[in-house]
Amino acid sequence: MPEAVILEAVRTPFGRRGGALRELRPDSLLAHTLKALVARVGIDPEKIEDVVNGTVTLAGEQGANPGRLGVLLAGFPVKIPGVSLNRMCGSSQQAAHFASQAIAAGDMDYAIASGVESMSRVPMFLDISLGREGGGGFELLNPELFRQHELIHQGESAERIAEKWGLTRDDVDTFAKASHRKAAAAQAQNLNRELVSVDGVGPDASPMTLTRDEGVRAVLDDDKMRSLKTVFRPAGNGVVTAANSSQISDGAAAVLVANRERAVADGFRPRARFRARVAIGSDPMLQLDGVIEASRQALKKAGLSVGDIDWFEINEAFAVVPLSWQAALAPDPDKVNPWGGAIAHGHPLGATGAALMAKMLAGLEHTGGQFGLQTMCIGHGQATCTIIERL
Repeated sequence: MPEAVILEAVRTPFGRRGGALRELRPDSLLAHTLKALVARVGIDPEKIEDVVNGTVTLAGEQGANPGRLGVLLAGFPVKIPGVSLNRMCGSSQQAAHFASQAIAAGDMDYAIASGVESMSRVPMFLDISLGREGGGGFELLNPELFRQHELIHQGESAERIAEKWGLTRDDVDTFAKASHRKAAAAQAQNLNRELVSVDGVGPDASPMTLTRDEGVRAVLDDDKMRSLKTVFRPAGNGVVTAANSSQISDGAAAVLVANRERAVADGFRPRARFRARVAIGSDPMLQLDGVIEASRQALKKAGLSVGDIDWFEINEAFAVVPLSWQAALAPDPDKVNPWGGAIAHGHPLGATGAALMAKMLAGLEHTGGQFGLQTMCIGHGQATCTIIERL
């Protein structure tokens, strides 16, 4: 069976909602990232056999299959197909799973897994509210779902997880501050080699080039953070605020996956291989704690223990997610999101999975680590997990 390996993984810096990337269409942002990926590897795009793209809100400017549109806008050969999928926050991580599975099956030798989301230009829930008077969102789901399951907002799920694991407001705020501190330190040391710059606009609409994540705060106002009201529950009865949740962002990412034997024959250097790929369903009410079971299953598939992992990327949808995951799996906390996470650098939904994979690979190479584990919570109760081994 062919072995699927990663040749390169890149991401754009993440822009704040309404920030530096606000005027860039998502399909153009994806095209820019695809071109940057193949240029960094030095591979002829003729060799690419598919582009699998993850995007959550497939509507408006992100509709009509941005995976294929990105291929065309990038100037790739028209023979290269593109497909777009939505596994919500785990979309481009799932794209990496599908691309590597196609390689392992022998269906192709080179494929790109990618993700893009412009939350400035395409708001969440546009896919189910487009064309409906007054918009809408959660209330537009099939009423039968609510008779079968207690479907609630992710923020309320986060609050229930905090209660289940005994997490306090101080716990989640402290974690959030650490996310910014670690991300700022990585920026200061120019550690994020996975980044590819992108041209954007400044606050006055003048041209500028975004070279680092826009949402990272090197200095935090502790008093302001403590003063923020909880979003989903009354004051004093909850812990989730805007400061300890992921930022709404714009961004794109791409991972080049190849058949190891073919890549080596073509003169390319494999950088990592896949040791485990997992996608699971979990309780749709809690919906954010599937990362625990997904990680356990991935470790079992890989024949590894938590202590074997050198780098963890646990998506910071809310601070309660990595904190409850840590409580359950007891990893070395210094190995969890060492360069910060979505609370600091942002979470452009469909792009985040491939972006975290790119960051994890860069981190493993920087530290000399061997194994990396990435997991993401997903709406309606799902989770993805991937374990890679640096080569």
